[in-house]
Amino acid sequence: MSDDNRSPRPDSGKPDKPQEYKVQIDKQVFEVADPKPTARALLVLAGKMPPESFALYKKGKGGQPERIPLDDEVDLTDPGIERFVTLPLDQTEGLGIRRDFDLPEEDRDWLASLGLTYELVGAGNILGVIISGWPVPLGYDVERVDVHVRIEAGYPDTQIDMAYFDPPLTRLDGCVIGATCSEVFDGRSWQRWSRHRTPANPWRPGIDSLETHFALVDDWLARELAKG
Repeated sequence: MSDDNRSPRPDSGKPDKPQEYKVQIDKQVFEVADPKPTARALLVLAGKMPPESFALYKKGKGGQPERIPLDDEVDLTDPGIERFVTLPLDQTEGLGIRRDFDLPEEDRDWLASLGLTYELVGAGNILGVIISGWPVPLGYDVERVDVHVRIEAGYPDTQIDMAYFDPPLTRLDGCVIGATCSEVFDGRSWQRWSRHRTPANPWRPGIDSLETHFALVDDWLARELAKG
């Protein structure tokens, strides 16, 4: 008997389970039943409400993330987990946000995931990443501060060093913060914290990035408050 004439397999009586597609939005993984959801639907799924206040970017294998218009569909039928990042529009649209230079994809994705306004500023021969509204631990005179770090030639193989704050930070207990001075960048006066990596904690090319450096900045802020 030919294969074409074989009897159909008996019905198990159980409905087929609908196929689900995995997507990663920012850092969280979701399962989606619709193979072609809109960007709006994905933003709602990720809890970005109202969706009109956010942009959705699809991460490709290389190059800049691609912005998906709100009501455009995204094809999830290709193999693999589709990855997306979101960006609040009320902090970036129409404000003249500067992107004077580019960064590795890992850094761009991390910056986009913060939900904070940031700029990539070239001033003279200095390249700086400025992040607005960085949270500061309780114990300083402000709750949030603008912070910038400088990107040296050869980055990411070349380390990021120190951090610069505006407004200048002071401790509520009146203790003086040591190893600081004022420097001008992009027409603003910044408080430079001269904090450096040690031989026991060197920059690790291929591992360290903006994200790990800002984790170190947070550690510097906490350690300062722990001093007598």
